[in-house]
Amino acid sequence: MSAGPVNITGAGCITAAGRNLREHTLPGVLERQRVIPVPSSLFETSLSCPVCAVCGNSFSEQAEAMVKASSLAPRPSSFNRTEKFFLTALFEAISCAGLSPEELGEMRVGIAAGTTVGSTFTDHYGYNAWKRGEAIKVDRVRDYFQGNLAALAHAVLGTSGPSAVIVNACSSGTDAIGLAAQWLRQDRCDICIAGGADELSVIPYHGFSSLQLLYEDACRPFDRYRAGLNLGEGAGCMVLEPSISSAGSGHMAIGRILGYGAASDAWHPTAPHPQGRGLAAALKNALENAGLSVSDIHFVNAHGTGTIANDLAESRALYSVFGHTSLPVVSTKGITGHTLGAAGAVEAVLTLTTLGAGVTAGTTGCRTLDPELSFPVLTEGTQAELAGRTGISQSLAFGGGNSALVIEALTGIEWVSDR
Repeated sequence: MSAGPVNITGAGCITAAGRNLREHTLPGVLERQRVIPVPSSLFETSLSCPVCAVCGNSFSEQAEAMVKASSLAPRPSSFNRTEKFFLTALFEAISCAGLSPEELGEMRVGIAAGTTVGSTFTDHYGYNAWKRGEAIKVDRVRDYFQGNLAALAHAVLGTSGPSAVIVNACSSGTDAIGLAAQWLRQDRCDICIAGGADELSVIPYHGFSSLQLLYEDACRPFDRYRAGLNLGEGAGCMVLEPSISSAGSGHMAIGRILGYGAASDAWHPTAPHPQGRGLAAALKNALENAGLSVSDIHFVNAHGTGTIANDLAESRALYSVFGHTSLPVVSTKGITGHTLGAAGAVEAVLTLTTLGAGVTAGTTGCRTLDPELSFPVLTEGTQAELAGRTGISQSLAFGGGNSALVIEALTGIEWVSDR
């Protein structure tokens, strides 16, 4: 049974591919890989695997100005990159929606934020010093607890309402949007801001290396010769409003969340079920939640990390749900890298803009399609016209977590630059 749609009235995004939504939709942007060695300004490492890093200021001028104007927010100089990314995407999203902090202050505002790294790994030097028995400044503890992205956003905006930080590995951003949509359907708030953010950090970088999941060149999702992923960083955010009240709110809907589904296969701490059973269940749950059938879906933004096991299992899950179809499937991790807790939110935003454009580019990095895949994807250098404006953004996570969003675009791509 359908739970009813939730309107998307704003969106924001920052990754290595672009610093705002418009830069992510410029011609050719979804076809260019930007992997670089780990910048020494982030952390020191002897490993050579490249990353998709956001170069330059990780804080937009708009977000920094709003933080400085807030009487409740901590000082901007104390923010880590994850917090800066999240606020940058958040303020772009509310600006896109035509909202002001003053208007939000009069509403019940829900904030759901997905992350994996958050503030946890950004001060490992301080943690190691504490283990050695050295004195630790109180500022370090304060900055750690400041890492609650939802509480930080409420403080900056001066708002109140339900809040949650979702830490479900690489499904975190998808789950945050799904939870926010549920809050609205249950009338827990008047409006929701949902998304995910993560920064490049030394511990996940070396952790993925120890699992032999990093690639020594630009990643190749679904390619026959794929051998690993590139870690990335950034944030994606959406403003969500009830579909019933939004028509009179003055905030034009640019899309809708039609459904959300989640399932766990509990197969392995870091590997998906070989047949993709958890993802298949999540996809079926999302379609049921949306009240749609497989024939209603016109595009899939796959998780597509570029690891051998993930891509193979994902293709099997897609085949088990959609069968033999010409459904356009792509992975955008070739241009953003794997942004961990931000991935689901970033990809939900890119799914929305792709559906709005009515056309998708192929999977950057996938030059020779793996013949063992059960379900084909679009390769680099190709593109496909979409038969409709409804699609799916899906995520797989360590621990067997799987989740999917059914998204519909209500207007063309021109809204990106016009609003």
